[in-house]
Amino acid sequence: MRTASRTRSESREPLGPRTLRRGIVLLLVATAALAWSACSAASPQTDAAAERIAWDSCGPGLECADVPVPLDWSDPAGEQITLAVIRYPAPDAEHRIGTLFINPGGPGDTGVGLVKGAGADLAAWGDGRFDVVSWDPRGTHGSSPVRCFASDAELARFWEGVRIPSNDAEAAAYVERMKDLGTHCRAVMGDLLDHISTASTVRDLDHLRTLVGDEKITYVGLSYGTMIGQTYANMFPDRVRAMLLDGIVDVVASTTDAESRVASNAAPTDEVFDRFLALCDEAGPDRCALAGHGESAAARVGRLFEAARAAPIVTPDGELTYSDLLISSFSPLRAPSTWGQYAESLNSAVEGDITALVEGAAPWRLPSAWAEVTKSNAISCLDGPASHPVEDWPGVIDDLSRSSTLSGAIQGWWLWAPCAAGWQGATDDAYRGPWDAVTDTPIVLINSRYDPNTGYANAVAAEKLLGNAVLLTLNGYGHVSFTDPSTCIDAARTAYLVDLEVPAPGTVCEPDGTPFDTQ
Repeated sequence: MRTASRTRSESREPLGPRTLRRGIVLLLVATAALAWSACSAASPQTDAAAERIAWDSCGPGLECADVPVPLDWSDPAGEQITLAVIRYPAPDAEHRIGTLFINPGGPGDTGVGLVKGAGADLAAWGDGRFDVVSWDPRGTHGSSPVRCFASDAELARFWEGVRIPSNDAEAAAYVERMKDLGTHCRAVMGDLLDHISTASTVRDLDHLRTLVGDEKITYVGLSYGTMIGQTYANMFPDRVRAMLLDGIVDVVASTTDAESRVASNAAPTDEVFDRFLALCDEAGPDRCALAGHGESAAARVGRLFEAARAAPIVTPDGELTYSDLLISSFSPLRAPSTWGQYAESLNSAVEGDITALVEGAAPWRLPSAWAEVTKSNAISCLDGPASHPVEDWPGVIDDLSRSSTLSGAIQGWWLWAPCAAGWQGATDDAYRGPWDAVTDTPIVLINSRYDPNTGYANAVAAEKLLGNAVLLTLNGYGHVSFTDPSTCIDAARTAYLVDLEVPAPGTVCEPDGTPFDTQ
């Protein structure tokens, strides 16, 4: 299928992904570092067809705007909020196809920051023939962000000394803190807390599509951005030109309840960690510091985890708690290019130097990190509220730990406890299915076989669940496919976005290397 006058084979040399593989990977790892029925989901059109976005320059080759949207899409003439929007104009304007919308995930990662940091590389995905547009979703960053405290000083005081619990006493204190958090957020944010569900963001996205003048959307969603995409495709199936989703979120689990959502998020982590250790042994001591030593990497690391579980590891350089040891794995497992360094950090800790692991966990305890997690929860708690009250934490956290030893409890405390502790946002606007609407063009799903956050099983299920979808598998590692570069994936991505060429069902792409080969 083609929708443009020029095919890729007739074009100039395609824009290369080399910078993308360095820049976007680091940017997304850093930023992550954490219902209306389909038949009644028509987005109010107002006079948008006659409107346009008033773009202003905001950097070399970049244009930005603040776009007003209704706080409540059921009352389009009511209170307005603003969305921060950014555009990187098509480098090949002569052969421009339209606009490529992209969301980096989260929930709550900054689309504006993504395009500012990697606009040219994202344009390469569409062979330079699309304007690349993104936005900060409502409730985040530059778009009427959720703020639960009147000042940074209040934020710092509230979160001072708070860490993920490692014992019952810490858990009890954490639970009380989560109860207070919801009260603070409602007092500061008011009605906004009721209007930041994924469905509201999807209506914002459809409004932006109208404003840029595209009859149908071309959209790329990464991680949580795949939930935005799946929701859009089911609310507005006749408005999809092309949709590429990478790192597939389980929308059924995510909208069932907080417990199911967190279990789904955590489920693949242990398998990926096991693969990290196995590949380390295969790489050998020249490429992986944990290998050799007369024992397997798994045995060597296992002793470290057992020691930290029994009691904090204390050295002259600091203290490493069990929860901090678990947290220190979160970012490295997402990016295979960092596995060599992560192995060095673990090996150093086995040998008595915990500095690198302590430093790896420290950013997650900063007030700014807690604020970002809170924004994410403000969205997710509306999409799928908790089924159990926070007082049930012993059983819930145990269940989540069984879904993943490495990340179940951590994600439970991060992402379940706030929803369960009387979170005060509520909505009757969240979209919770059905999920089988049929789009004219198949939705392309991409997933790494070993993704620690959006497991491969999610993508397999989504291919069956969605009304018209094809799964393209990367037989590799990392969270979202470009963290494990593949020339095969690059080519398929561009062919689909530009010419609507859909991969054959069952297609598997190999990465260009293996994790420890790239150290």
